[in-house]
Amino acid sequence: MRGMKSFCAALLATSVIAFAAPSAMAASIAVIGGKNDDAFWNLIKKGVDDARLVVQANGGKVNYLRLQTYDNFAPDVVQLIQTAISQKVDGLVIPNWVPEGEDPAIKEAVAAGIKVILMNAGGIEKARELGAINYVGSDEYLAGVAGGEYFFKQGKKNVLCVNTIPGAANLEARCKGVIDGITKAGGAGKQLPLPATSFGDATAVAEAIKATLLQDAKIDGLITLSAGDADSAAIGVQQAGKTQTTLLGTFDLNQSGLGRIKDGTQGFAIDQQPYLQSLVAVTLLASSIDFGTELPTKPVLTGPGIVDKSNIEATLAGVSKGAR
Repeated sequence: MRGMKSFCAALLATSVIAFAAPSAMAASIAVIGGKNDDAFWNLIKKGVDDARLVVQANGGKVNYLRLQTYDNFAPDVVQLIQTAISQKVDGLVIPNWVPEGEDPAIKEAVAAGIKVILMNAGGIEKARELGAINYVGSDEYLAGVAGGEYFFKQGKKNVLCVNTIPGAANLEARCKGVIDGITKAGGAGKQLPLPATSFGDATAVAEAIKATLLQDAKIDGLITLSAGDADSAAIGVQQAGKTQTTLLGTFDLNQSGLGRIKDGTQGFAIDQQPYLQSLVAVTLLASSIDFGTELPTKPVLTGPGIVDKSNIEATLAGVSKGAR
């Protein structure tokens, strides 16, 4: 973490200098992200907005293109990539959520001379395959493994991974990592795939979790792939009467989840620091376009980090400052 702080300090110092420097190219950058009502992607938006100040200071611009729904996921993402290409942007920051759908469109963007950074989903190998210049985010599989191992260390042996957007590569990697992590440690794990329409539907998610816990009494650990789904899961676990015996974890943070960690009704959260993902990705891309800079660190990893009762107070202090 100290290394990341040093890196960010250097990045911000460079950004300050950039405010006074004339632009070589004045980068036009498009960033593709999730829905307006998805709390995680609103943290990404804050990073985009802060990075935009640096880009605009050099005469450039940043356009944040957001999905309107997750019901037609892959085709809608591809359409946003096509929109960015049609806008003749210089740079594109994009999660590689659905490789089979997105890869041809991303390659088309690269072929059109657009510099690409993968953010949040994809990884460095996929970035190299597609011709992107870097990947900024967490390694989703390794984050999942860390979660699976954490469950086992807490004495949990049978973990359920709840996936409300099955088929999304980053979320599948998270679940696979959790299952592999708990299995290699000596426990067992399985995935509960739910229809994509259940994302954001607290009642549907809670009911599905409640039913599963009542059907399988061996489940003693449950993890969701987003903080919003953890809110729904907490209701489902409570309704099933399993709050005391089922350790609840999640990927990503929100205020209600942090409150549950503090009061002991949720065990932990796996943080990937989304604010840093977009702040770093957009700033690095603009610097590469405007000034020809290159970063030897590939990939730039922003997680995972486990948040539990041992560090909840420090995490809440970060939240109060808008950084977590």
